[in-house]
Amino acid sequence: MKPVLSLLGRYALTLTVVVLAALVAFQVWRSYERTPWTRDGHVRADVVRVSTDVGGLVTQVMVHDNQTVSAGQVLIVLDRPRITAAIERADAAIAQARAELEQARREARRDRALGDLVAAETREQNAAKVSTLEAVLKSALAERNVASVDMHRTEIRATVAGVITNLDIHPGDYLAAGAQAMALVDTASLRIEGYFEETKLHRVAIGDRARIRLMGDEAEITGHVESIAAAIDDDQRGQAHNLLPTVAPTFSWVRLAQRIPVRVHIDHVPPGTRLIAGRTATVEIIPDSERIATPDTPKVRS
Repeated sequence: MKPVLSLLGRYALTLTVVVLAALVAFQVWRSYERTPWTRDGHVRADVVRVSTDVGGLVTQVMVHDNQTVSAGQVLIVLDRPRITAAIERADAAIAQARAELEQARREARRDRALGDLVAAETREQNAAKVSTLEAVLKSALAERNVASVDMHRTEIRATVAGVITNLDIHPGDYLAAGAQAMALVDTASLRIEGYFEETKLHRVAIGDRARIRLMGDEAEITGHVESIAAAIDDDQRGQAHNLLPTVAPTFSWVRLAQRIPVRVHIDHVPPGTRLIAGRTATVEIIPDSERIATPDTPKVRS
């Protein structure tokens, strides 16, 4: 009798362990399926491509790589003698245009004072000359303004506060108009972007609180959902040369859930945490319990 009871006891113990393991596995699976979280998150920030619309030799580099700068701070100074000469030419052209215009106006006033003693054709020619020289003066003033703007832009300044990165320019280099000199990370735009499976989006809403952990850090960053992406690329559809849609002829029955970008605004960063754009993050959304408990009632159109 004792061997039978011992055997039944072992079977019962084994069955109990199996049931408990199954329950734990079910709860873990249910939590994974229902909880909106993802390990596919990244620190993101807007990056300003610092460049110039005035080409020239670099005479001074006022910053170094990975330096924090403020908005309006001078980053690079370009060579100025050529633009200085352009301003001097523009000033000379303005002086000449003003002198010629003043002479033409005196002639036009004299013609009007003489009245019929001056031929009508001559009066018309002098009046036209005044209009032409006024236009020449405006053109010279515009050229002066352009040269002044070019002179101002020989100093390349930071448009936002941030951190300089990928600095690879030195005094003596030539910076062509439109060429990127360095990258400026806008620290005010730092955020977390998590890519959530579409099956979990129904539990994510704008304003929900979020917990973020960066890879390698134990400290917890807090934030809230700021926005959800409005569209992602459809890899099953393209466009032919005649603008008709090109749809893939095959369909895979085993489909992986698409991942939708969710933008999380950072509310609090623990001291010592380094928010470096590109770092990997785990993002967990804490849904509003009232919203989950009380699903939206469908609206009936009257």
